[in-house]
Amino acid sequence: MASYNEVQTAVRAEKVKLWLGWAAGIVIALIIASATRNIAVVSVITQVLLVVVFLLLTFTVFRMTTALNRKADAARAKVLDED
Repeated sequence: MASYNEVQTAVRAEKVKLWLGWAAGIVIALIIASATRNIAVVSVITQVLLVVVFLLLTFTVFRMTTALNRKADAARAKVLDED
């Protein structure tokens, strides 16, 4: 059985990976928006899609972070013998 400290370290590492992935996705989206800004119709479509992608990425990363927090809480409760 993994100790609480090991679980907490793993959860922290996963959170960092999630948020770095989120940041990388946003940077890529901004690069794409910048590359298409001079093409009128494509620029508008790209911007709308990127806003949708931003919202979906943000929603997903918050849900995954919440799930990781629940996992850490469950491990803490198990270590401390709480119900």
